[in-house]
Amino acid sequence: MTDWTVNHSRGDCEALRRDFLSQRALIIAANWGPVVFERAEDGSLGYQHVAGGLVTALASVCQYTDATWIACAQNEADALWREGDIPLTDSDHRIQVQFLSPEASDYDGYSNVIANPLLWFLQHSMWDVPRAPVINRATWRAWEDGYVAVNRLFADAIARQVRATDRPGLVMLQDYHLYLTPRFLRDQLPRRERPTLLHFIHIPWPGPEYWRILPPDMRQPILAGLCAVDVLGFQTAEDVQNFLHTCASHLPRAHVKFKPGRIWYRNHATHVRDFPISIDVGALRQLAESPEVAGHRSDIETMLGDQQLILRVDRSEPSKNIIRGFRAFEEMLELHPEHRGRVKFLAVLIPSRPGVHQYPDYMDELMAAAGRINASYGDSRWEPVRLLVSDDHPRSIAALQRYDVLLVNAIADGMNLVAKEGPIINQRDGALILSELAGARQQLESGATVISPCDVYATAEALHQALVMPIEERRERASRLRWIVEREDITDWLCRQLEAVVELNV
Repeated sequence: MTDWTVNHSRGDCEALRRDFLSQRALIIAANWGPVVFERAEDGSLGYQHVAGGLVTALASVCQYTDATWIACAQNEADALWREGDIPLTDSDHRIQVQFLSPEASDYDGYSNVIANPLLWFLQHSMWDVPRAPVINRATWRAWEDGYVAVNRLFADAIARQVRATDRPGLVMLQDYHLYLTPRFLRDQLPRRERPTLLHFIHIPWPGPEYWRILPPDMRQPILAGLCAVDVLGFQTAEDVQNFLHTCASHLPRAHVKFKPGRIWYRNHATHVRDFPISIDVGALRQLAESPEVAGHRSDIETMLGDQQLILRVDRSEPSKNIIRGFRAFEEMLELHPEHRGRVKFLAVLIPSRPGVHQYPDYMDELMAAAGRINASYGDSRWEPVRLLVSDDHPRSIAALQRYDVLLVNAIADGMNLVAKEGPIINQRDGALILSELAGARQQLESGATVISPCDVYATAEALHQALVMPIEERRERASRLRWIVEREDITDWLCRQLEAVVELNV
């Protein structure tokens, strides 16, 4: 086996995917599928491929083997279509997609009560613990009838698919929706039929004390489920250590080896590694050159004139720390009035999880914060803060091309891919201000200005310093960031996981 480093070649990666996967049946399981169906006026069903680096990366391995993607139906059209073969994007190869259709009330409990917000807020350390969460009878019903039930549906569907092939299986599970699935799957398959289980978690993993928020009868099944996989992947080395400590503290009879990152539980070894996720650099650059992006960029240039641009591109989630970012900008205007009238703060915000009440409430708060700044500092000629709220990816790309300063000040973030997208396509050698609690810090801190996300004053000073930074320093930092992202892209993320499976012989 090739000794892989960050300098491995594209040919090595291609050979790994081809040689390893051609001998296996691949099953991907995630809450979302690679396509979303819709019903036309004539009643026929059509579909759109889901955009994003994760789908691109996982779809890229499907061309080497027979692959199945199992997901929950997201609408009636998904449920009606149910299952079948779908062509991969830009490829003649096809992937089988299976949609599970749990009862609406079960899915609501699984997704909108347990996964979001209970687990998501916990893993981002976002709960106001003196007041929330309140785990009551309704929460327990959502756990048993929703989260547990839907995870069993996934395990049953994966087991059927495993039994339907005579080749060894590789199951790639994704994220916090499916923490119980590995144990259910392992328990129902005899040893000779068990596939290799690889589970990647896209969000942070806090330390063991914060997991005390969950009662033991939720916490222990989650840990036992994850300790049923062969390779467990996290975004950062800190997440790995937090998981190991959580198991040592909260999973009875688990034997944890911290240095090699291994847990022995119920006669099974789970290897825990960090695989920082990244972006599809080539696809991003291709999109950045599209006429649609060019049109949005022209609009942004007209809006800015000769002003400098501070930019943030985020989902409208509390973890993104958007309000403190506005307050830092306000503080900068107060401390350094020379920037008034000469810089604009543009926030491109993507609406997120409208079914969970914390999210629309947060949107109301951040809009009020932006309005206060405009009322205090703006006039008929200058609008300090502009909000653009919509799910318009080409417009976001256009904004990333134009920034002078990109602000990523999340309270907690598994990775934050905007911090990687910006340096790749920005045309002004813009500066990156990056939260120390974003997963991207592990790779990007050498080229970024790292701040504590709750320190509004330090963030204000970082904004000022970025705006007046000498061009030579900006250029050197931007070049360093591009180099890091180019060599550790989405293909590297995927190949490191496959390499771990091969290297550990699991």
